[in-house]
Amino acid sequence: MNDITNLANVSSVLFVCMGNICRSPTAEAVFKQQATLHGLSLKIDSAGTIAFHQGNAPDTRSMLAGRKRGLDFSGMKARQVVDNDFEVFDLILVADEANLIDLYSRCPAHLQYKIRLILSFVGGGVREVPDPYYGGDRGFELVIDLLEISLAELAKQLVLAKAG
Repeated sequence: MNDITNLANVSSVLFVCMGNICRSPTAEAVFKQQATLHGLSLKIDSAGTIAFHQGNAPDTRSMLAGRKRGLDFSGMKARQVVDNDFEVFDLILVADEANLIDLYSRCPAHLQYKIRLILSFVGGGVREVPDPYYGGDRGFELVIDLLEISLAELAKQLVLAKAG
């Protein structure tokens, strides 16, 4: 997989998980917060690889955990990735390897360089954002912990890249 080589050109980011009700909307909310904190003006959205939850708000447990940390989920509704997303978004960040495989199978080869794991901006042993859907409340806190670390680093890298 090719990496995004020039973050200075990134003006839009799409976060993707399977159903677009837990991990990707939480990533969207975390990154909107980070973008604001770092003075970045970006188009930020989220979607799922499946349409099962189309039109639903994020999972109540995700929103509860996120709101404790000042995250805003206003107006978010689940949607499925559409083919145009591969053209429109500069960076497409996925929660896990299954999402990566799903998107690679749909994405035109010349645009696959845009796709990478959400947690790819930090080192360490954890590569995937675990799905908290069937777990307890602590799983939702862990998701936010992981996203905050990686997406704060992404925001810093974007600021540095845009500063030249």
